[in-house]
Amino acid sequence: MSDVNKTTRGIQSRNREEVTARILVAAEKVFAEFGYAGASISRIAAVAGLPKSNVVYYFETKEALYRRVVGEIFDIWRAAADSIRVDNDPIQALGEYIDTKLDLARTRPYGSKVWANEIIQRAPIVQDYLEDELRSWTENRIVVIETWIKNEQIRPISARHLLYAIWATTQHYADFIHQITTLNEGEELTDVQWDETKTAVKDLLLCGVALPNRIRAEG
Repeated sequence: MSDVNKTTRGIQSRNREEVTARILVAAEKVFAEFGYAGASISRIAAVAGLPKSNVVYYFETKEALYRRVVGEIFDIWRAAADSIRVDNDPIQALGEYIDTKLDLARTRPYGSKVWANEIIQRAPIVQDYLEDELRSWTENRIVVIETWIKNEQIRPISARHLLYAIWATTQHYADFIHQITTLNEGEELTDVQWDETKTAVKDLLLCGVALPNRIRAEG
């Protein structure tokens, strides 16, 4: 292959990635605001600043685009839990997970809302995703947490409900951000307030799993 052809292919690949990214960002916003039923390829194209034909070229159907959005949201959340490994300190690992989930609630609130809307509607589009990807991921994290318990690194708590509590608390700051802003005198949370939020959430959740002597030592 000539250098010219290689350069041309490289430019085409970058353009494809850039257009796909624009479509996904727009789709995440539209699906969050209007739900699956209320969203349309035309509206997504308008938000992305692209012709409808461009969106259809990359994603033939609305369902295909929606499933890609949901898949990317889950992949981001899955990566956020990379710290939850048996060989890591549990309090530090869980703290990093909470921090990252709160960062995502702040920077990717539409993703959380897309997920919440889908679950509230009993997952009509991605139930298979829940039964496969989410179930497997959750069970693997439970094994890690139960290993920490067995090794007497944290208190004997319900690993499953610990994960549920982390999800519910951190995603609250995305799904109900309007409520939080209203109670903050109509102002968005500042950087300082987000740091205070992280500290408060970790204090509330991690004091429930830390061994008593560790709470005293780190308090």
